[in-house]
Amino acid sequence: MARVLVPVAVLDGGTVSPGLMSLLGTVDVTVLGYHELPEQTPPDQARLQYEERATDALEDLREEFETAGGAAEHRLVFTRDREQTIARIAEETDADAFAISGMTGDVDRLLVSLSDGVATERVLSFVAALIGGREIGVTLFLAGDESGQRRLEDAAERLRGDGIDVRTEFVPDDPAFEALMDVLPGHDAVVVGENAPSLRSLVFGSESERLASASVGPVLVVRGGESSSE
Repeated sequence: MARVLVPVAVLDGGTVSPGLMSLLGTVDVTVLGYHELPEQTPPDQARLQYEERATDALEDLREEFETAGGAAEHRLVFTRDREQTIARIAEETDADAFAISGMTGDVDRLLVSLSDGVATERVLSFVAALIGGREIGVTLFLAGDESGQRRLEDAAERLRGDGIDVRTEFVPDDPAFEALMDVLPGHDAVVVGENAPSLRSLVFGSESERLASASVGPVLVVRGGESSSE
């Protein structure tokens, strides 16, 4: 069973949309409740002050995820480094992907980027597990040279073999991130790969805000394997 890590700023009003909960109903979920601490606040002091309230909120989220259909657990972390914490917990839980939460209703179509040298088979396997036989369509996107078009078509046939409705969008030569932004309209959620260096800022920096803002819906980041043109 695939596992997705869902980070939530649990004491700062962080939420998970019902649409994302429903989308993740076919996978196991770890809800990572985190609270970023100022330098002067000892973690033990924060835990004494906030742990009960944060744990109650996480338990409510866990129950909502399980109602949506999947198995769920939660973790609570007080941290001074959100990025490092997410990476560590993803490793500890062997998560296949983690979510950048966004507001969405029912997910009818996913936009899946295969640009920037992502591990294609890893991304496709995750998408197939995520859809799990539901009537959710996929648009496979790739920006690159002509060799990428053949990889895109092979990937589409791989998912069609799982009974998934697949469209393809190939953009020659354009910068991948900007081209991805251009094709966002009409998609309810986005799946990208983590291992491309240009996506690090997407996950933890201003580009994630741009993508989440443009798409409105959530972004699922498949954790890296070896870069591949499978």
